[in-house]
Amino acid sequence: MALAMPKWERQTRIFLCVFGLFLSVYALHVELSRERNPNYRAMCDLGESVSCSKVFTSRWGRGFGLVQFFVAKDSPLNQPNSVLGIIFYTLQMGLGLSLSKKAALFLVFSSWVSVAGSLYLASILFFVLEDFCMVCVSTYMINFGLLFTNLQRKRAIEGMKEKAG
Repeated sequence: MALAMPKWERQTRIFLCVFGLFLSVYALHVELSRERNPNYRAMCDLGESVSCSKVFTSRWGRGFGLVQFFVAKDSPLNQPNSVLGIIFYTLQMGLGLSLSKKAALFLVFSSWVSVAGSLYLASILFFVLEDFCMVCVSTYMINFGLLFTNLQRKRAIEGMKEKAG
């Protein structure tokens, strides 16, 4: 019996990953635009405490604010979080095409890492920066959605393999 990806999962994954990619590319655009022009005002900058460019250009906007403790601030290893998001959503989309158990395990593991990162950055956002970033909060929700989707995938693959074996 061949495994098939349920239609709801494929549609959900595509929606979440494309939306995540869009937001990550937009975040990178905002950060780079702000670096070139400090007066740049992004569409998501609605006020003093509702400003995504303030968040993206903070020290936590690159390498989760942690990488700079291990490498130079301008090191190629200290990438904007949005670049990490682009890589993450691309991997989620690509590996989501595979129905292998290993791919499912990696999808779940990487989703747990993204959710942990989301919780960490959300706490920085609210308690340290005292800001609200619509782009950030949207990516946190996408990450939770991907975790749910990936857990369902893993459970379904394990169930199918048990029935087949």
